[in-house]
Amino acid sequence: MLRQFLSKLPRKSGKSDSPELTRSTSCTTAGSTPQPHRSNSLNLGSGRPCAPKRTSSAVFPASVVAGIEPLLPFKDVPNSEKMNLFVSKVSLCCVTFDFTDPTKNLIEKDVKRQTLLELLDFVSGSVRFSEPAILAMCRMCAVNLFRVFPPNYRSAVSNGGENDDDEPMFDPAWPHLQIVYDLLIKFITSSCLDAKVAKKYIDHSFILRLLDLFDSEDPRERDCLKTILHRVYGKFMVHRPFIRKAISNIFYRFVFEIERHNGIAELLEIFGSIISGFALPLKEEHKIFLWRVLIPLHKPKSLGVYFQQLSYCVSQFIEKEPKLCSTVIRGLLKYWPITNSQKELMFLGELEEILEAINMVEFQKVMVPLFWRIGCCINSFHFQVAERALFFWNNDQIVNLIAHNRHVILPIILPALEKNAQNHWNHAVLNLTINVRKMFMEMDDQLFISCHIHFKEEEAKVSILSEKRKEAWKQLENAASLKPIAGNTAVLVTPLATPIAY
Repeated sequence: MLRQFLSKLPRKSGKSDSPELTRSTSCTTAGSTPQPHRSNSLNLGSGRPCAPKRTSSAVFPASVVAGIEPLLPFKDVPNSEKMNLFVSKVSLCCVTFDFTDPTKNLIEKDVKRQTLLELLDFVSGSVRFSEPAILAMCRMCAVNLFRVFPPNYRSAVSNGGENDDDEPMFDPAWPHLQIVYDLLIKFITSSCLDAKVAKKYIDHSFILRLLDLFDSEDPRERDCLKTILHRVYGKFMVHRPFIRKAISNIFYRFVFEIERHNGIAELLEIFGSIISGFALPLKEEHKIFLWRVLIPLHKPKSLGVYFQQLSYCVSQFIEKEPKLCSTVIRGLLKYWPITNSQKELMFLGELEEILEAINMVEFQKVMVPLFWRIGCCINSFHFQVAERALFFWNNDQIVNLIAHNRHVILPIILPALEKNAQNHWNHAVLNLTINVRKMFMEMDDQLFISCHIHFKEEEAKVSILSEKRKEAWKQLENAASLKPIAGNTAVLVTPLATPIAY
């Protein structure tokens, strides 16, 4: 019966009898195991390679096959033959086209589109998939979806992808790709798909190629991939460790090598749902992932692109095991962005969320380096950073932690508060600083007075040392000016001895 279906395809001379079509249709034979192939990139009808053209993703390779005709509709065949017809239709869809030229192969593209829509409707049904059908489906998705993206020139010159003015680039083949993605999602989530059989074809190699697609510049494609990978992770339990390891490798390469990848936010979103399903107590490998992957992800310049998803992953770990709070805080202090004010604001926001969940024991482990860094932020000339750091004292949970450890924290913070009160340029920061000083005075008036006296003494010592240093340099300059100059002797020139010509 299958041969009868295939015999209805018209045979044309020339390019339509190419080996490409033979390979595409031969995989419909039950029990055969053809390997996925990469179709060439020749223009239909031109017989020469396509000229390279910059698009948002790789150009779909154009087949040398023309004149594709649809097979019989599913309603015209008995139930016993529907699966064979499904394999035949799927094999027919292995022919690919060049979508960069919207005027080329219009009839063939429309025939393939209608066939894909028909397959999508069939997969939504309740027919159990045979092994040849699973093989054909995986092969068709591989031929249509898996491709190599061109170099991302725009990201290479846009400071790590932080430029909000950059509009996303859309793949011209997306109307076609979307149907293939929808078909793959329906296929994987179908209750008629036997995971034990499908795992032989949706294997490690298939998953790696799927992960490579997350670097697509088209956000619509990445969103579909996110759904597919999540469903694969849920359905194929045997692949879960490999998926986690493969995603970790992408993160490692992003942080320590290239710092450019379009799909970090989507991959972190997937990992957020994975982390929420971790059993307690957490395994050591999961804690290692937190320290070696999630914490270093705070380092790249493009943190703002995926910060929300990253922060959610970290909060999931802390919710699972609150003892990890001190570990996370140490990591944030290690990668603190001293020269990047926008990243500092993100770090301060994440730090406040962690301090809301931390217990007293973990807090005391990190409070000294933590409040030293907060003191530096309070003295920042970027008013938003200083303001955000001072807002910590508006949080009752943080104020409670500070109050119980004021004997350690106040001596660290007071110098920063006094410097701000004396000479900070921003009026709002100045008012917040005065309010925080009042809060410390209300907590422990005697401690505040004692720390303030100690601060004045230290300030006086610093002033005396500064004067001594100035006097020593003055004496050196005077001694040098009295010494006669001979030969190539170096001369110490004072500012007064070198008038500047305007």
